[in-house]
Amino acid sequence: MAEAAGAPSSLGPDWVLGDDGLYFRRGARVLLLDSADRILLARGHDVDQPERSWWFTIGGGVDPGESDRDAALREVREETGIVLDPGVLVGPVYTRSAIFDFYRQHCRQDEVLYLARLDGAAGAGGELSREGWTDVELDVVDEMRWWSLDDLREVEIEIFPEGLPDLVAPLLGGWDGVTHHLGIAREH
Repeated sequence: MAEAAGAPSSLGPDWVLGDDGLYFRRGARVLLLDSADRILLARGHDVDQPERSWWFTIGGGVDPGESDRDAALREVREETGIVLDPGVLVGPVYTRSAIFDFYRQHCRQDEVLYLARLDGAAGAGGELSREGWTDVELDVVDEMRWWSLDDLREVEIEIFPEGLPDLVAPLLGGWDGVTHHLGIAREH
């Protein structure tokens, strides 16, 4: 029996089946930089392809009635244990739509990406926490790591969004105040 549009998926309650046959949600992600210009990424895998993994930015779904900005702050807290001062979150610096297969489903996520820079006290020297992780995150997220952009350019597995070091590099000196639209990414 086919699921009705709007019915929740095994991905979680924030994913709904759209009229186009893809599970959909709005997402808020954060390009989280430390004082050494390193970006925090998570590495995950899919339940259908445990041998394949990729690096991705911190973030997740926007809850009903929640602003994109509030979702970004919440996701950083839940996924890392870092409580950001709302004043350090700038943007959105980028927007994009990503179409991908995940958790045995065809998905589309419309994303806003914010920028946040941590001071030395709250940066990479601190302990990251998994306490706020969802069941799906516990199933598929393997590690979190701070990356220099140079080291990230040498990574051989996939990184999302594609070209991330080149997206982050112009933001190291600060945001220009313009939200750049990256279009639709078809990720495999």
